[in-house]
Amino acid sequence: MPDYEVINNEQQQQFEVHAEGEVAILVYRFYKHDIALMHTEVPPKLEGKGIASVLAKHALEWAKAHKKKVMVYCPFVASYLKRHPEYNEVVDKSFS
Repeated sequence: MPDYEVINNEQQQQFEVHAEGEVAILVYRFYKHDIALMHTEVPPKLEGKGIASVLAKHALEWAKAHKKKVMVYCPFVASYLKRHPEYNEVVDKSFS
């Protein structure tokens, strides 16, 4: 699997992976002191390459590095967290 570079597009409030002329995104918003992970979009051409997981991991690592708690709205990120409990510490427990 290739290494994908994740770009934080702060203006659009989304993490992005550019590959094969397409852009996969994980949209976020800031709420109070948290970061809300809204939804992940991967174009059909890029599906099945692990890009959504790369975006989820990057977003969770970003939250950890910036001492932000995560509010999860995105179903993909929620399923990623079930497979990667090491990130439970960054999830806002008061949000459900």
